[in-house]
Amino acid sequence: MKTTFKYDHYYKYDELKADLEYFAEKYPQLVSLEVNCVTEEGRNQYAVTLTNKNTGDALSKPGWYLDGNIHAGEVTASMCAMHTIDWLVTNYGENSECTDLLDHMTIYVIPRVTPDGAETYLTTPYNLRSANRDYLPKEGGIKPEDLDGDGVIRMMRIPTPYGAWKKDEKDTDLMIPRDPSDVTGDFYDIYPEGILEPFDGDENLKQKKASWGLDFNRNFPLGWFPDSRQPGAGKYPLSNVETKAVVDFALTHPNIGGAAIGHTSGGLLLYPPGTKPSRTAPSADIAAFKAIAQMGVEELGYQPMNIFDSFMRDQEHWDSGALDDWFYQSQGVPAYTMEFWDVASKAGFPRTWGQETETPQQELARFNGIMKWVKQNAPQYFESWKAIEHPVFGKVEIGGFNTKYTIQNPPENMLLTEVEHDTKFNIRFAKSMPHLTIDTLAKEKVSDGIYRITAVVGNLGYLPTYLSEEAISLNVAEGVTVSITGADLVSGKQTEDAGMLSGWSRTITGSIYGNLTTMANAPARKKLSWIVKAEEGTVVQVTASHAKSGTCSESITL
Repeated sequence: MKTTFKYDHYYKYDELKADLEYFAEKYPQLVSLEVNCVTEEGRNQYAVTLTNKNTGDALSKPGWYLDGNIHAGEVTASMCAMHTIDWLVTNYGENSECTDLLDHMTIYVIPRVTPDGAETYLTTPYNLRSANRDYLPKEGGIKPEDLDGDGVIRMMRIPTPYGAWKKDEKDTDLMIPRDPSDVTGDFYDIYPEGILEPFDGDENLKQKKASWGLDFNRNFPLGWFPDSRQPGAGKYPLSNVETKAVVDFALTHPNIGGAAIGHTSGGLLLYPPGTKPSRTAPSADIAAFKAIAQMGVEELGYQPMNIFDSFMRDQEHWDSGALDDWFYQSQGVPAYTMEFWDVASKAGFPRTWGQETETPQQELARFNGIMKWVKQNAPQYFESWKAIEHPVFGKVEIGGFNTKYTIQNPPENMLLTEVEHDTKFNIRFAKSMPHLTIDTLAKEKVSDGIYRITAVVGNLGYLPTYLSEEAISLNVAEGVTVSITGADLVSGKQTEDAGMLSGWSRTITGSIYGNLTTMANAPARKKLSWIVKAEEGTVVQVTASHAKSGTCSESITL
């Protein structure tokens, strides 16, 4: 796919900022760049609006939303978002699909929700969930640190007769569990490479609780629970400036009709609801979710699944407060969480998703399989165990792979494939939005100076103008308005409510005795009429408008 910039490495803040500013300067008719919020460390959370300004205002067109990096370490997602922006603006005017999309739609992108957290992840050895600021810290335990100065925090094995691990004799880079009958030999505890922070208690070691424990995807309003229920949730919903800015952006752009939310990893397309079983959600919504997800299967090869049914291990105390649930269960907007990159499948040990729990032996087999894959396919991120002198534990060994660019994100040389496939899905998802049209506009002379004007307004999109049955139940769905100007009304209203128009996702099809048939066409069109008084030659204009489905106008001369 033709792009302006290369996608063979992960962008730090300055490069991401420079590229966005380049697009805004190079393509002013297509790109609007705004600072959505400023973080605690003074970085900008950018919001990008992509549309051809010459074909209408951004809010007058169907909108679609894309983001990345709600979680600091999931930098693949921000690269996918940047690639989509790049492809759209670079190919506008050359690629018909791209040109048509920006002429008739508005694409909104927040490529990096947490610029502070991502910068820490990309420039230090540390891992973190969302932001590099303390949240309910607890002292004591082994604190991850880069002891040998190679810029990576790996595994650290500490020799101890109480250890639960031993070296694999066939491959000493691998560890295997100590057998219940193992009473002699060399045994180890395994912790992150790090230092011991003193704590009160006995002599048994523990890993220190992460001080940077905020989880932005537990801080959104729908289904928010306090930290005692879901760690990292924050003091109250939208207590983080970054998450509040995302919700404020969505609410001030009411034309958004779909959302793709970027995460890693696992190779999954997750769809709502995430707070209740999918069987309790409207069946038409679930059918549409699955159909759109199938396009992701075709473009990304990912596994689609409902969040609650298959992704939530604990269905009694499930995780919530996520952005996708807020979009769907409070705004009625179809939303997907994209879990990019799946190293386990590449290593030949795909995960089994669902409520069943894998055995420790299965999990270890997968880990060791990934270890071998990394050694063969990304050796720059692997180090065999080596002995170092620890200030507290004496001689220990550190080794293993850099999880940042192997498990959580793809190695740089594999990044381009991931982002290209995602852009292809994004374009197809965006094209499924509802789209208003004036199908026909006709006149009939009733008598001298009196005319009947008839218009048929339709929705050409896959999704209905109301987006989902959930939107109707939430009472946030609105009807299409149709107005007429240019002549005096004799009957009819200046602005009519045409109601809600289905998309072709609601057309019922099947087969009877082997013949395909449309059993019930979706009610995607509405006929309206007015009686007007005007002189011959008068131009009358009919305009159809809907926040999620755009605005269109047609004129007729009497």
